[in-house]
Amino acid sequence: MQVRTQQNDTVDLLCWRYLQRTQGVVEATLLLNPGLADRGPILPAGLLVELAEPASTTTRRTVQLWD
Repeated sequence: MQVRTQQNDTVDLLCWRYLQRTQGVVEATLLLNPGLADRGPILPAGLLVELAEPASTTTRRTVQLWD
């Protein structure tokens, strides 16, 4: 998914705004966009960024000790 940055956007803010998560997605987005980290923490407005598709999350079964 390609998105365009707004003023004062960061990579983690973009991931949260469009994907509602940051865990693992920020790192994958930085890998998809070589040189993006070199632009600094605050990205310029109007920059086209390719967001990483989030991996499907697996739910872990929890054990209830006293039930």
